[in-house]
Amino acid sequence: MRFGAVMLCLSLQAFALLTLQASGQQKGGASADDVQIEFVYVPKECQQKSKKGDLLNAHYDGYLATDKTKFYCSRTQNEGHPKWFVLGVGQVIKGLDIAMLNMCPGEKRRVIIPPSLAYGQQGYEPAKIPPNATLIFEIELYAVTKGPRSAEAFSQIDLDSDKQLSRDEINGYLKREFERDGKKRDPSVHETILVDIFKKNDHDGDGFISAKEYNVYQHDEL
Repeated sequence: MRFGAVMLCLSLQAFALLTLQASGQQKGGASADDVQIEFVYVPKECQQKSKKGDLLNAHYDGYLATDKTKFYCSRTQNEGHPKWFVLGVGQVIKGLDIAMLNMCPGEKRRVIIPPSLAYGQQGYEPAKIPPNATLIFEIELYAVTKGPRSAEAFSQIDLDSDKQLSRDEINGYLKREFERDGKKRDPSVHETILVDIFKKNDHDGDGFISAKEYNVYQHDEL
């Protein structure tokens, strides 16, 4: 998938992202200190380190710590292309959200994640991960870009700078994104997305999406 198409997809879906933990994770009992990180390779030059809310492009392999059985390989999915995801919003397990903070493009890490920051007591049957499994991931990060929930993205949509997004502002943003993408779509698709955005993000029902509801990630927030 082309980068532009990925960015459009993420931009349109960004409002629906919820900062939930991955399925099967426990909400307590572990901290960031419980993730063990081995720095396999760190580039000499690093102009941008990954932060919460950034859009990352990476490959990673997952293994069971007990017998080193491989349960996941990003290179076997999506025609071998690296995986795109937003850091810190629950698109990957909590342990990976923690393990990939402050990473440089080109950096490689080997991390050990305890069950409480992975799939907990439930395990994850589709990937053959048993209950209470400690996981090992080998990660290679390719790119770090500003994510769809960044303060910069919010400011681009908030045309009148009143710290909240109106229906007209989001409607205009969607139109600009569709025009940039250049693909023809039924008008009903546009309206469906707009309705869905407010349904999932306008929590107080006032007809606006505040910075808090949008869940802006400042670049100094780790």
